[in-house]
This record gives sequence, C-alpha cells and structure tokens, in this order.
Amino acid sequence: MAWHWDDLRVFLVLAREGNLTAAARELEVSHPTVARRVKALEEAFGARLFDRLPDRFVLTTAGEELLADAQGMEQAAETIHRRSAGLSDTAHGTVRLSAGEAMTAFLARHMPRLRHNMQCIEIELVASHMLANLSRREADLLIRDQVPDVASIVTRKLGRTAYAVYGNADLARGRGGRERLSGMPWLGFDDDHSYMPGQRWTLEMLSGGRPQVRVNNWLVLLEAVRAGAGLAVLPCYLGDNEPVLHRIGPPLEEVAVDQWLLVHRDLRNLPRVRAVMDAVIRLFQEERVALEGGCASRRTRAVA
Repeated sequence: MAWHWDDLRVFLVLAREGNLTAAARELEVSHPTVARRVKALEEAFGARLFDRLPDRFVLTTAGEELLADAQGMEQAAETIHRRSAGLSDTAHGTVRLSAGEAMTAFLARHMPRLRHNMQCIEIELVASHMLANLSRREADLLIRDQVPDVASIVTRKLGRTAYAVYGNADLARGRGGRERLSGMPWLGFDDDHSYMPGQRWTLEMLSGGRPQVRVNNWLVLLEAVRAGAGLAVLPCYLGDNEPVLHRIGPPLEEVAVDQWLLVHRDLRNLPRVRAVMDAVIRLFQEERVALEGGCASRRTRAVA
C-alpha cells in the first residue's frame, strides 16, 4: 500500500471543508488535483473514504476511522514544523505578526523603532481581526483584545487601549452637549462586526438605532470620519494622530480594552520571535500614554 502525506493533507482539508471548491482554495490547487489525490488515497487504502453527494463530500465509515489517525499525524507534523524553526540559535529570518487593522497601522507607524537593531529580521505585518492559527504557523505572533481558550498559547498583557468619539472640525464644532450627539450622523460597523469595541456604546447612544454608514474595517471607518460623513468611536491612538479630527469628550471608560500578545509555546523562545516580542512589549510601554488616550490635544471638544 503506497500513499503520501500530501494525499492525507488533501483528505483532511476536504473532510474539514466538505466540498472541492473550498478545499482547492485552501490548498491553492485546482479542483481536479483535489479529486485526483483523494482517489489515489482511496485506491491505496482499498476503501471509499467519501460519499459524493450533489453539494458536498461526506466521510464514510472508513473515512471517519482514517480521520482520527490523520489528524494525529497532522498535529505531529505541525509540531515538528514549529520546533524545527527553533533549531537555529540566531536571530535571523522572518516573523509574521498579525493584528487588527487599526493596531497594524499603529505598528507600521512605529516600525523604525520596532526594527531598531533587528536588521537581520524581516517582519510581515498581517492586518486581520480574525484569529490566525498559531499551531499551523499562519502567524508567529498575534496582538488581540481577547485571549482564546487554547492550551498551547502563551499570553502577555501589553496594556490597555482607550476609545473615544471623533469627528472632523465641521461636525465637532459647537457640539458640546452629550444629549445632542444622538442627533448627529453616526458611523460604525456592520452586523457581522458588532463585537468591535464601541459598537454597543454607539447603539445605546442612538437608542437602539443603527449607524447611517456601516463598514467592516477600522481604516475605512477612519477615512469616512475624516471625510466628514459622521461621528464614530475610534481608538485614541488612531484618532489622536489625525490632524483633521477632533476628539469629542474624554475616552469612554466602558469601551477601553486590554491588548494581549499571543505566541505558541513552541515558538516563544525562538530568537527572532523573542526579539520581536521584546520590541513590541517595549513599544507598548513607551507609548502607554498615547494608547490610553492620555494625549488630550487642543482639538478635544468637551461633552457636558
């Protein structure tokens, strides 16, 4: 019986995704390649692993029996891949750092400081608020405002980030009373991103109404506020950095969130990963006042 690990990987992805289109997309191969690999695996094992239904692939009994062993092999392969990265004791190579769009913009703005004395390390910044899989090396480091319940993840609290209401000069002018804010045009996130910081506060401000413009990305929201489309809750480290924006009132205490640095336990002592971790921790310490909204500028408008 001859079979290849690559065929098992295709089997696992197809079992997870349930259809050829999604499996081919994840594997970055063509539909025929997925079908051919699965057929080759079935011939090697002498058993049908999937029932081909009109709209999906469903594991047979034989496929379910193979799935557990294949998942064990996948986990072992991922562990070897992670630990092999640590065989070198030099701080060279690439570190993939994933953060939300707003936080990625903050990191990019301070990239010269982050990379100080790290000329041999390349950094890949990934702007995403989805949780990357650290076990599969989709990212080496994550910065998130929530800690997943995953035993293999090591966490470090970076600090607290503040949020406040922002608008351009025209909208902010003369809007001193909080009760009058609800009558202003508001911007926010769509329903799929209602978990973003400040969205519940915005809905309460609008007495259950919805923002007139809704987006799915912090940087798009920032551009709409800059253009004068309305008011919105933004991270202070983002809004305070924009000359055309005015902060309306102090930071919203009920919206502030903690930021966490996440790393897989197998990678935390890898020299290049450790170097980037230390640089990120140091940056958060040095920028603590700005991150916590303490840089109250002359463009802040009071709210009664």
